[in-house]
Amino acid sequence: MAPAPWDSVPDNETYCVLVTGANSGIGFGIAERVIDEYLSTRSLSSHIIVIPTTRSARKSAETVLGLRRHAKEFAETSELLKSRAGPDYDPRDTTRRIHILSVQLDLCDLLTVRSAAEKLINGTLTSPDGDTDYFTPLVDVKIPRLDSVIFNAGIGGFTGLAWSKIASDFLFNGFISATTWPTFKAATAGATVAPIPSQPSAQVGEVFCANVFGHYLFVHALLPLLTRPAATAHLPPARIIWESSVEGEWSSLSLSDIQGIKTPHAYESSKRLTDILCLTAALPASQPYVSSYLNTSASSEKSTPPRIYIVHPGVVQTTLFPLNAFMFFWYRVILYLARWFGSPWHGITAYNGAAAPVWIALQEQASLDAAQAERSKWGSATDRAGNPRVKKTEVEGWGWEGRVVGKEEEAELKGVARRMIGRKNNAVDLTEERRIEFEALGAECWKEMEELRVEWEARMDGGQ
Repeated sequence: MAPAPWDSVPDNETYCVLVTGANSGIGFGIAERVIDEYLSTRSLSSHIIVIPTTRSARKSAETVLGLRRHAKEFAETSELLKSRAGPDYDPRDTTRRIHILSVQLDLCDLLTVRSAAEKLINGTLTSPDGDTDYFTPLVDVKIPRLDSVIFNAGIGGFTGLAWSKIASDFLFNGFISATTWPTFKAATAGATVAPIPSQPSAQVGEVFCANVFGHYLFVHALLPLLTRPAATAHLPPARIIWESSVEGEWSSLSLSDIQGIKTPHAYESSKRLTDILCLTAALPASQPYVSSYLNTSASSEKSTPPRIYIVHPGVVQTTLFPLNAFMFFWYRVILYLARWFGSPWHGITAYNGAAAPVWIALQEQASLDAAQAERSKWGSATDRAGNPRVKKTEVEGWGWEGRVVGKEEEAELKGVARRMIGRKNNAVDLTEERRIEFEALGAECWKEMEELRVEWEARMDGGQ
């Protein structure tokens, strides 16, 4: 095992973040933005380790090289970095503190989930050759810990447009609503996958596995890197940052459909499930299952488990929804129109969509605690000019913070932070009864997810 550049740096001067599905789209934007914002806000001696996951070695190499190009351009052009470093600024001093490594991960193949975690915990990583003048070569280096994991990877399961619904959606719901919470995306029910290839008869919903369950098992396998032992208690807790959707909170969820096999709205249900799990993770009713999941019941009192947060990227133009080139162009035009008409959720670019995930990843822990950040769903928002913001998002049955909010409190908020800005037309005000139901549903979901985890880990171990 070779020494790593960060081995001689104090651990509070290093930061290690993993982003799933980072070879393109929002995941790549998250990796770009976390580099830029970390370098802009941390000391000039601090190091950042970025680990994008992809599904193939070729994509990993391409992603690392692409992120290096971005980091080099940022280091050479950032006026902020130049002003902070002074007249003798050399961009190579900056890029040599950026370390990009990658592992392969297929969330629909649970054996690769386990092997990726094993490689990160007990193995070593090597980065592609090239541009050694700007980037320090990394050969067989070991990851010291994970400070944040951002779960971006996923699939939509969409097949196209339901043309019969388009006109009615725009006519009855309005332009902004139809472009933010569309009902005209077509999908088929029943798509399944065998997440252990050697056991083809054992199936789960494909979208559920890619968007939720693969990540869920990945966290449990990564706990040695995410749990802070007593020796590193001076560091903030690691952060598990789940990426949801601006629209997921409005779909219904039946526990019988939790694996996403029967519903034609598998994508929306997977995001709804993600919201429920994250927002109830710290609540008393869920604690028996969350403690089992994070191994806190058996761990030392001095160890610190990771914290769980939920974010969404707003509305971003990606290839998640299948459109031909002609429709893709006009889709982009429509998204810009929605922003100009006042929607806060149309960030459109992947870099804008990365605002909320990166904000949660890099914010000081004291600030997150003061904001009770684990109780809200944080969305990437923009103003009409496209300037990024981070905004709390209403979740059906939970509200904005898991409490009933009075009108007088809303009156104190200004600008895009106002809760009514970006609220769905037919949203229902939270009541204490609905909040209690949401908390109970969260505990049920955690219970079932833990049962599924135990079942599938036994399958991987050959127990079934």
